[in-house]
Amino acid sequence: MYIDKIRLHQYRNYDQLDVELDPQLNIFVGNNAQGKTNLLESIYIAGFGNSFRTSKDKELVRMGQKQGQVRIEAQKQYGPVTIDFRVNEKGDKEIKVNGGTLQRRMDLLGTVNVVVFSPEDLRLIKEGPAERRKFIDRELSHISPKYKGALIEYVKILRQRNELLKQIPYKKEMRSMLPIWDDQLLKAGTDLVILRQKFIERLAVISGRIHSGITAEKETFTLTYQPNINVQFPADYDTIYMAFETRLRARTEQDIQRGFTASGPHRDDLGLFVNGVDIRSYGSQGQQRTAALSLRLSEIEIIHEEIGEYPVLLLDDVMSELDSNRQNDLIQSIKNVQTIITITDLDTIEPNYINRAKVFRIHEGRVIHSDGQEVTRDGSNSERI
Repeated sequence: MYIDKIRLHQYRNYDQLDVELDPQLNIFVGNNAQGKTNLLESIYIAGFGNSFRTSKDKELVRMGQKQGQVRIEAQKQYGPVTIDFRVNEKGDKEIKVNGGTLQRRMDLLGTVNVVVFSPEDLRLIKEGPAERRKFIDRELSHISPKYKGALIEYVKILRQRNELLKQIPYKKEMRSMLPIWDDQLLKAGTDLVILRQKFIERLAVISGRIHSGITAEKETFTLTYQPNINVQFPADYDTIYMAFETRLRARTEQDIQRGFTASGPHRDDLGLFVNGVDIRSYGSQGQQRTAALSLRLSEIEIIHEEIGEYPVLLLDDVMSELDSNRQNDLIQSIKNVQTIITITDLDTIEPNYINRAKVFRIHEGRVIHSDGQEVTRDGSNSERI
């Protein structure tokens, strides 16, 4: 899979933009705050329906404008696909795939597969379990419709159970309804744990191998699944169900007092270790960054194994932090993947890498191809998307 075109209208700092990409390698060069990451963000939005930088969609609209728009045209193994994303100044958004409007953002997942590595990815290592659960949910939803369905179901049941917990102290008779929601939560939650267990086992093997290559075998990276329930893996469905049930029942009174469910896969975490040291708390920034990059590159292999085609890789200001050996290792690992890179200086990239690429320069929301042709179109003469 690869992206043919990016078309933007009143998006972030872009007035109107129409860029044709190379199927293999694209490099966008420019100083900070010129619009490089905005461009990558627009591609990410086509894959996920939201930004990796902000939770407020209205921030995507160019200042002073009423709406912002993104169109991504991609080629997949079964044919072309077009994704349109539109958001107004109130933050209301609309997503279309091949002209058809989607009712839920989750329905977009898997249409265009995107993997991004950016400075913000350090949150995956440094911040709390919620960031790591988000990572698991996002990647598994891309490759597994079964997981996406189970996740939607679990979140819906969890929300209903929490609402009931808040009402029980004031309406004692409603406690009789709690076992009904418990049973549903146990079934949906066990499905999630089963699928997460298998995914994380695969991710651990691949990320360990990639990390070893990036660090020239000087470090050993270990990834572990840390479920909220007391269970040892590998475990079958019944074992996981019983462990979840035991924990849920034991904390019923506590849940009622607090008004929320304190047990279940919505409290899971990942363990991240380099040479046996937990890098979530004690790793250096270099170790944390390399671990995060290894996880992102592992996603590429898993997506390829699952769906038979590679995702698009977005590297936001990453290459300058890798020495020439690590750059070469990275290049070899992504040679079959359409890659879009942002950097501040071409001198930070190996020359043989640049020679393979389509190079663009970005300045204040204007994009110039290496041949000197500006690819930003004048908004007054452009077709609206």
